[in-house]
Amino acid sequence: MEAETIRQMILEGIPDAQVRIEDLRGDGDHYAAHIISPAFKGLNRVQQHQLVYQALQGKMGAELHALAIQTAIPDDM
Repeated sequence: MEAETIRQMILEGIPDAQVRIEDLRGDGDHYAAHIISPAFKGLNRVQQHQLVYQALQGKMGAELHALAIQTAIPDDM
């Protein structure tokens, strides 16, 4: 799965997000996603990550093998 595809899927699921995808190994299989969104306000870390997984529409573990997720609320920055 390409980094831009991951980014677009997250943006479709969380439209107000700022998303940066980093290819950790340069192999197209191991990514880090840095996501900042007001949609995370009031959610704990697990719930924030679940929101990201929902945006990925079941691709995690199938087409997308490894994704390290870091989430933040704009005020956290």
